[in-house]
Amino acid sequence: MSNSGFVLTDTGVVVYDALATPALAQAMLDAIHRLTELPVTHVIVSHYHADHVYGLQVFKDAGATIIAKRSGSTYIESEHAQQRLQQRREALAPWVDDNTRLIGADIWLDFKAGPRHRLQLGDTALDIIDGGFSHSADDVLLSIPSESVVFAGDIFSSGRLPFLVDGNSEVWLQSMADIAKLEAAVVVPGHGRASTEPAEDIELNTRYIRFLREQMAVAAEELQSFNDAYAAIDWTEFRDVPLFDAANRRNAYHVFLEMQQALFEQEP
Repeated sequence: MSNSGFVLTDTGVVVYDALATPALAQAMLDAIHRLTELPVTHVIVSHYHADHVYGLQVFKDAGATIIAKRSGSTYIESEHAQQRLQQRREALAPWVDDNTRLIGADIWLDFKAGPRHRLQLGDTALDIIDGGFSHSADDVLLSIPSESVVFAGDIFSSGRLPFLVDGNSEVWLQSMADIAKLEAAVVVPGHGRASTEPAEDIELNTRYIRFLREQMAVAAEELQSFNDAYAAIDWTEFRDVPLFDAANRRNAYHVFLEMQQALFEQEP
């Protein structure tokens, strides 16, 4: 349901994201133990969406320190989080059940000192990077400069369209530029294949989001209904990109609401 990854250092293992169920997380922990006797010392949470965090309890019970962006604490304490957990208990039973619990962070990062937090384990330096409010309010990336690898969570899509969901498309564009500046050889998205051509995928993400913003800005300014605006747009440029049918209409509507809100805020 989602991607995860881990970094082996000479003093311990750092995991990025905990997968969608405790069973998946346990399978990952077992795989790590087949590679090393060192413990998982830290888990970095990309963002608190259900498909990335329900495995956290496995790593927490194994002694790992959970690190996330402070904005995620708002989700943990919300009624929506409990409702989503109950929905997943019904939809994903028996893999998500009454024993599945929400796990908050041991360290909530606020990034007040800057957009990067350095985590040093032995000889390995890892940069935990603020992702702004792109896909969600608590987006976090993980960069391993020595390996030229970035784990980007759901901010980044490889060879497919993104799901904008609860995000902010303007901030998302800045995040694309920020990922490009990292000049990583490999970028691992929250879903789908890892990108070994990050520049191409960044260009696709950026071009798509800009197109949505341009088209929906016109629709908002001309007071069109969303259905009329959507039907009138020529989607040829993106129609053959994977996940177009699953994601595009929802993404367009999300950006349409953004553009409407921006227009209202400009009014005296």
